Amino acid sequence: MVYIGAVQAVVTADVFDREPTAAELDAIACEMPVIRAEVELLDAQIIALDHTANEVDARRIRRARRKVLAARLAAANLATMRIPGVSA
Repeated sequence: MVYIGAVQAVVTADVFDREPTAAELDAIACEMPVIRAEVELLDAQIIALDHTANEVDARRIRRARRKVLAARLAAANLATMRIPGVSA
């Protein structure tokens, strides 16, 4: 008979079972405008799929794409300003 034992020495909270750190929460907060803009773009694309495409849908999608690009640009600029050793 082969003895089956625990592979890990400690069977408690793993690294993945912890709460997010303050730095991780800050990073999520910095990315939220991009996430919201991408969700808005996805919503506009879903609405356009629901019926025959028209000019209003095209404008809505263009506007949402511009918001995504602007949010990504703002996030990239913010990330550049936060990198230690890099002067803005």
